[in-house]
Amino acid sequence: MRRLGLVDIGSNTIRLGIFEYSEESGLQELQNIKTPARLYQYLDKDKVMSDEGIEVLCSTLNSFQKVAAKFDVEALYPVATAAVRQSQNIDAIIKTVKEHTGIAMRIISEKEEAFYGYYAVVNTLNFNDGVTVDIGGGSTEVTYFEDKELKFSHSFPFGVVTLQKLFFDGRKHNDEKAVAQARSYIKEQLESLKWLAKRKVPIIAIGGSARNIARIHQSMVEYPIAGVHGYSMKEEAIDKVYKKLMDSSMDDLEDLDGLSRDRRDIIIPSTLLFKELFDEVAATEFVFSRKGLREGVIMSILEEQYKHPFDKYEVFKESLNNLAHNYDIGKDEALQRQKLAEMIYYELEKNGLVEGNKLDKKLLLQAAYLFYLGSYIDSDAASQHTYYIISNSSLNGVSHRNRVKLALLSSYKNKTLLKFYSDETDWFTEAEKAKIQLLGSILKFAYALNSSNTNVVQSLYLERNKDRYHLVILYKGDPIAEEYQAERQKKHLEKIVKTKINIVFTEDLQ
Repeated sequence: MRRLGLVDIGSNTIRLGIFEYSEESGLQELQNIKTPARLYQYLDKDKVMSDEGIEVLCSTLNSFQKVAAKFDVEALYPVATAAVRQSQNIDAIIKTVKEHTGIAMRIISEKEEAFYGYYAVVNTLNFNDGVTVDIGGGSTEVTYFEDKELKFSHSFPFGVVTLQKLFFDGRKHNDEKAVAQARSYIKEQLESLKWLAKRKVPIIAIGGSARNIARIHQSMVEYPIAGVHGYSMKEEAIDKVYKKLMDSSMDDLEDLDGLSRDRRDIIIPSTLLFKELFDEVAATEFVFSRKGLREGVIMSILEEQYKHPFDKYEVFKESLNNLAHNYDIGKDEALQRQKLAEMIYYELEKNGLVEGNKLDKKLLLQAAYLFYLGSYIDSDAASQHTYYIISNSSLNGVSHRNRVKLALLSSYKNKTLLKFYSDETDWFTEAEKAKIQLLGSILKFAYALNSSNTNVVQSLYLERNKDRYHLVILYKGDPIAEEYQAERQKKHLEKIVKTKINIVFTEDLQ
């Protein structure tokens, strides 16, 4: 287990992320704190950072070092972006920081900043093609990737703080003339990238401004589950947020749910960028990524030290493994549930009792791995805890809708609870709920066939005999717990086959 710290020295905020990594549990963020340093405001017209700005930087870094020490961080990686990178006195800044804090800052180039954002996105979201955008305080990075491979990247020398100073300084945050001027400027800048137009792919947005827009929209629609990573919005949703911002006074914005206080004056410029980019790309959707520069840098460091620690083509699989590890799911037991669920599904399909579907089977096996993980908290309320943990966990590589579907299946207990949970979001049709109930019934029985967690069941097969089915279960060891639970839970399978099932346990002598 390793603990690493990453200080992201941006133009608008300085943020400390503390990460823990092991080959077994993957990469997890333990702590994330920030301060709205607004370093860009300390650059004069000649792009020289003032002594006051350098003092703010040094003071923040000293405070973050103390936090990192309390978390027993083995290495701290401070990386600086636009505000420091664009400073004419960059050498003096680096020297002063080293003298006052002992920290040697790494200055991230425009190309590196764009790459790290892309790298974090393709390793934490399940999009093969897309445009990424990371609008910071003093720069904006845009990339285009195809089949998860980076094709083009560019860094614009403007960000939300720059746009605010250029067009809104001394004006109201929603001044219509300033908005028109900013929009025209942004449009002209985006059109200069000939590789960007009409890509017709999702836009994946990184950073605090995008996060605030996603949270504002979630609040406006009373979104029923937690988390913004992977949250998707259509163009009309962005327009709805934009209208809300334009129609609000600065005092109104202070109380607007989802909007950080320190972003009130820069949220409209950032929204304008997203709107113009959406039009330029002819985007299919706007998706927020909680993972960006910090994760991209840490992942790249780990890539140098471990053999293939991340697989961008198996993002969701890795996320499931991490979640299972966090809730102490035994790997052997999880694999046994998968094996049993797959065998039951095959026997039902072979006998024409279910219509085989690869996507259904994939979902079934994913849910089998996580089934009743909520028992880690309380075995008597395993179903309830399982649903709320999975539906509200920030899982990589899966849409929010499919995350909830996984939660419904992994927590399946009976039809009544399924209806109760699914009513919370009201996202699924009656046909979809019926399919979840069918797959959940398979899982309930598979769970019963390993109730002792000793993996005694080796194989099984289903036979039709006149007016009923015989389920023959071959075992090695002592199946006393499995025999009892199988009789109790066979009603779930009987609902699928629509007749009685006779269960026969037979010792496997091979």
